[in-house]
Amino acid sequence: MTRPPRTSSWRAALSLFTAIPAGAPRDLDAAGTARAVFWLPALGLLLGLVAAGGMACVAAGGASAERRLLGAAVAVALLALLTGGLHLDGLADTADGLGSRRPAAEALAIMRRPDIGPLGVVALVLVILVQVTALAAVPPGWPAAAALVLAVVTGRAAAVLATGLPAARPGGLGALVAGRTGRAGRAATGLALLCAVIPAGVALGGLAGALHGLIAALAGMAAGGLLAWTARRRLGGLTGDVFGAIIELSSAIVLLALVLAHGWR
Repeated sequence: MTRPPRTSSWRAALSLFTAIPAGAPRDLDAAGTARAVFWLPALGLLLGLVAAGGMACVAAGGASAERRLLGAAVAVALLALLTGGLHLDGLADTADGLGSRRPAAEALAIMRRPDIGPLGVVALVLVILVQVTALAAVPPGWPAAAALVLAVVTGRAAAVLATGLPAARPGGLGALVAGRTGRAGRAATGLALLCAVIPAGVALGGLAGALHGLIAALAGMAAGGLLAWTARRRLGGLTGDVFGAIIELSSAIVLLALVLAHGWR
């Protein structure tokens, strides 16, 4: 019997982690999903560029504070649209589960409910508010576009790094990627991000720009790592919702760190 052709990892990643149709089956096995997860930072680059383009279109009408705020909101909205709200949903569910202070089994049951509790709503509002306002605080043009791309890519790199931890339960997307990626691949992901930040930062802002970019990327990955560690301690491992929360929280921290490090007002 002839084996069916293996789905390209990048097509699988598009189908799994975005709302962009790629013609790949969503019922991949663990090996296929683990390969696809390494495409997350590349997907972040694609999504970040599209969102930055939307932000630039709004900012083209003027550089007022109101325009910059609107442009940032449009960029964040585009990211939510392109991902089908997948990661934001994970953020809300994770906040509800971890914030419940219930035992692991009960917290996981809360995270699987279709509704969103008050903690989830608060987490969504605060994280989106930080993302939008911090992005609006970055000077328009190339600095804002670079900040957005860095935040989106770093958030996904942080999720890749977190795949070294075990799954919290046997089912779901988290079980297909948690604990199933190689250490070398995860290390290469983090190193590639930091190496890319240096020349991009130098090109946009000299040595200071590179330093600020490195600080922001490290802060974002540290925030994602802290959330992953918290989920491991409280839930026994990670779920697909936790990976989504890592992406959104890490992205917000990158933008916040950029603003604080550079002192933009």
